Amino acid sequence: MSYRTGTSFDSFGMGLTPTPMVKRLLIINTVVFFVGVALPPGFLTQWFGFHPREVIFSPWGVVTYMFVHGDLTHLFFNMLMLFFFGPPLEAKWGEQEFLKFYIISGLGGAALSFAFMPNSIIGASGALYGVMLAFAMNWPNAPIYIFGIFPVMAKYLVGFMAIASLLSATGSAGSGIAHFAHLGGLITAFLYLKADWRASAAIGDLKKKARKKRRLAIVPGDDTDDKESVARSRRPREDTALYDKVDAVLDKISAEGMSSLTDDELKLLDEVSKKHRTN
Repeated sequence: MSYRTGTSFDSFGMGLTPTPMVKRLLIINTVVFFVGVALPPGFLTQWFGFHPREVIFSPWGVVTYMFVHGDLTHLFFNMLMLFFFGPPLEAKWGEQEFLKFYIISGLGGAALSFAFMPNSIIGASGALYGVMLAFAMNWPNAPIYIFGIFPVMAKYLVGFMAIASLLSATGSAGSGIAHFAHLGGLITAFLYLKADWRASAAIGDLKKKARKKRRLAIVPGDDTDDKESVARSRRPREDTALYDKVDAVLDKISAEGMSSLTDDELKLLDEVSKKHRTN
């Protein structure tokens, strides 16, 4: 499986160079698997898998299950998905945002499994179905080459896998495959991405308004001597300084994501947003 396209992730050489966080996840999952091979059979699954019936006694399992795999085939195909689909997203979002998204998608997989399937689950599939969905939402027409030969657009491949997971979840509860975890990862990723994109759209709108206000602020008004004119002459300098700060914060969001903002920066955005709503 590989992808070929002229989009911005082409510099990754069709996914053959993992980005830093993807590389760490590949290493962690592989090391955990081989440590498990050296331990008594089922040890990692017992202590670090997600067990819905025992979640009160082993709550860490909602996270650690993502790093435990049942056999080499399970590990290989999950890491292959991470290897191909992860780097473009990490390059676009940054390491921290990519890791946060990965974990949140995996938590969504655990949540849906908890709700509908009481069986224990292991594996990174929930997180990786979220990663695949994010790839398809960012580059829907990117051709994915199945077995390196058959091209399928990313949006169709992910759509097919989502439908297959839904049908499998409702029709083969005893298959041993965590289909609800797959669905949970997809649903959680979709909700997270849509919410984030709405926030990004609002931030982009705020940025446009801020720049428009700043341009208007430096245009001199009527040359009068009343108090209103004096107040207006002071406001441009204040507005320009304020919108310079806003621009810096918005540029930081574009580069590092919302999670990188400090409390003061979040407060500044909130204040400016309220100011626009009242103007």
